[in-house]
Amino acid sequence: MASMPRPQEIIYPERDGKPMSDNTKQFRWIYLIEKGLESLFENNPNVFVAGDLLWYPVEGKPKTRAAPDAMVVFGRPKGDRGSYRQWEEGNIAPQVAFEILSPGNTPPEMNLKREFYERYGVEEYYIYDPDSFKLTGWIRRGIRLEPIAQMKGWKSPLLLELRFELDGLDGELKLHRSDGKPFSTDEQLKEAEQRAVLAEQRAKQERQERQQAEQRATQERQERQQADLRATQAEQRAEQAELRNERLLARLRAEGINLDDL
Repeated sequence: MASMPRPQEIIYPERDGKPMSDNTKQFRWIYLIEKGLESLFENNPNVFVAGDLLWYPVEGKPKTRAAPDAMVVFGRPKGDRGSYRQWEEGNIAPQVAFEILSPGNTPPEMNLKREFYERYGVEEYYIYDPDSFKLTGWIRRGIRLEPIAQMKGWKSPLLLELRFELDGLDGELKLHRSDGKPFSTDEQLKEAEQRAVLAEQRAKQERQERQQAEQRATQERQERQQADLRATQAEQRAEQAELRNERLLARLRAEGINLDDL
């Protein structure tokens, strides 16, 4: 009797063959926003943040996927993942998605992305064009992602009321936290990196100083041990000399020679 064929295993690739960014400016903004979001939720173990990670919302459909430039998932633990397979994550969809435009992105492509996010449960969706300084956003109302009429000063309901601003001088996007602290910026990231480097240098210097102190203490112990050894050897030599003198005197007395008579 012929055996039934085994169902073919479904592969969910961890790469889609597309570059993360088309240029350095787009990459810089993707990095900025993703790292800033990580910093925003660094103390919350149940918020997962990722950048350029393939999201598969439907089991058995590996071609149904998207890779937001940055996404936030509330209710899922931090940790490394090769992709976000929603059915393995309590069926929780990413609630917030960010996209950074590059010259290669077309309006039809971005419309398809918005429809995808709308269909599969994203609650807040933001697009920033770093070339034109244009910021657009959508928020879920029912089953639809509705446009946010005024993005300047907009406060995100999900992202701890993260406030969006467009700088009046150069038009660049500025993000501010509800506690008044600024969202991570390039300068802040550089400062953080510099602080980390300085901290490592200080730690290295402290380790070297401890090693030098330990070496000095070891050297002092060795010098004390050598001094004790020299003192012991001197005492032994004195004892041996005294013993030799006593033996010599005894031999002389045995021969009838009395040193006191000399």
